[in-house]
Amino acid sequence: MPTGYFSLILHAHLPFVRHPEYPEFLEEDWLYEAITEVYLPLIFIFQSLHEAGMRPRLAMNVSPPLCEMLADPLLQARYTRHLENLLELARKELDRTAKESPEFYDVAKMYVDNLSSSLHLWNDRYGRNLINAFRELQDEGVIEIITCCATHGFMPLISTPESRRAQVRIAVDNYKKHFGRQPRGIWLAECAYEPGVETLLKDNGIEYFISDTHAILYGDPRPRYGVHAPVVCPNGTAVFARDVDTSQQVWSAEIGYPGNDLYREFYRDIGWDAPYEYLKPHLHSSGERRHLGLKYHRITGRDVPQNRKQPYIPALARDKAAENASHFIGERIKQAKLLRETFDGHPPLVVSPYDAELYGHWWFEGPQFIDFFFKKIHFDQNEIECITPGDFLDSGLPIQVQQPTASSWGENGYYKVWINEGNSWMYPYQHDAERRMTEYANRYADERLETRDERQESVSSDSRLPSIVSRLLSQMARELLLAQSSDWAFQIYQGTTVEYSSRRFQSHIQRFNLLAEMLDSSSPRDARGVAAASADGVVLSADQLDLLTEIESRDNIFAEIDWRVYLSVE
Repeated sequence: MPTGYFSLILHAHLPFVRHPEYPEFLEEDWLYEAITEVYLPLIFIFQSLHEAGMRPRLAMNVSPPLCEMLADPLLQARYTRHLENLLELARKELDRTAKESPEFYDVAKMYVDNLSSSLHLWNDRYGRNLINAFRELQDEGVIEIITCCATHGFMPLISTPESRRAQVRIAVDNYKKHFGRQPRGIWLAECAYEPGVETLLKDNGIEYFISDTHAILYGDPRPRYGVHAPVVCPNGTAVFARDVDTSQQVWSAEIGYPGNDLYREFYRDIGWDAPYEYLKPHLHSSGERRHLGLKYHRITGRDVPQNRKQPYIPALARDKAAENASHFIGERIKQAKLLRETFDGHPPLVVSPYDAELYGHWWFEGPQFIDFFFKKIHFDQNEIECITPGDFLDSGLPIQVQQPTASSWGENGYYKVWINEGNSWMYPYQHDAERRMTEYANRYADERLETRDERQESVSSDSRLPSIVSRLLSQMARELLLAQSSDWAFQIYQGTTVEYSSRRFQSHIQRFNLLAEMLDSSSPRDARGVAAASADGVVLSADQLDLLTEIESRDNIFAEIDWRVYLSVE
């Protein structure tokens, strides 16, 4: 038995951003940047380590919205054009730096090499669908993929039990669609927990969830091993809480590794530095400058202005990443030995959850750090064993029963980030839609099903309703789910993309209401120019049907959705 266990958990999530109504859309770049800078580098590292026999082991949440975007043919095609365009620019930069700026040549070559490898992985190895990559890594035993709330809905701020249930059940169904198995664990959006959520999880086959530190520390009774062992709720659902020390050591730009002077500077980008006419072929059709991902400078110093940043030197940064990985492992060994003595020989578990986007996007050298970490874990020590939460549960080690307390991993540990003076206006509209969704589900289920038992059984059976009704109710469910995404409230609080986030929330609520009006007002009496009618008299005009089809094509998340998940909870 090792001195201690270590569980790295990466949270890969982006809000569902897909705009087929435009040839290109700025916020879609969030996905393209993450694929280029985070997902492809990490997949390459995990696969390379595995093929070399080093057996990396970690857990990773690939959220349902991210899965849906990665599997979407439109976004796959758009990302391919994005990557090809970026590689073309990188090759131009290789020629330019060789002639004009030799101090940046090594950086330019690094980008050409990285992007060429990424394009090969994308096109040839994984057929433009990274779900294939993640599924392969899970099947090979490298990663344990967990799920998340269906649209990253902030569970404590969802007002009805039916809508909370829908966030879990739809997530589980979507996971099965993409990965061909039942998820064992879930990353509750924003690690937001309130007592009672564990019942929903167990009802849907979820064995464990990830929480913030104080969920366990302030739980009842006091945890025997602090956050360095999971607890199990009275209903049998396990809880794994974040270790603060490791989180700060890696995450913090002030006291953690990412702020080192040798690492790449995030905020200075060729999209703003290079002459406009030179860049124009590589910008969106609007011609607006933006970050393009080619960055040539290092942090240099915390107080050094952007125009005085020094050239980035890839070799020095890589050496520093190796040094930081060694230091991190050394600290984990010290931590494990101290905790084990404190725990009377019980092996501690250190859980380190992070946003996946930290590794590669915000911290460019993050994937290199992970690469060195797993290599050094394999070759340089035998004190620490890397496992997943599922591995721990399978180990048979005893787990204390406890009732965790309400918490999140946001500022001050509770719910302030997602409900405050800047975004509280959202929730009356969201809660009204949640209540109405259940009312509509009950109404139309009751019209076709004679008994309460029949209604409940129907949740897992094929729909018996006419197609128009099912289409309207299904799309209403999608719009509600998309409105519930915690990303909109978070971005408003952060002051980033406030206009876009507000507009997205409002548009989903508006489309929900519009679809509800179609359902309420349609009848044979107003059916001039009828395009479609159901057996029980629901009618849509040609214009209404066109509008429904357009909304379905735009917000096309969760093709498998069953609106009857919103039937009343008894």
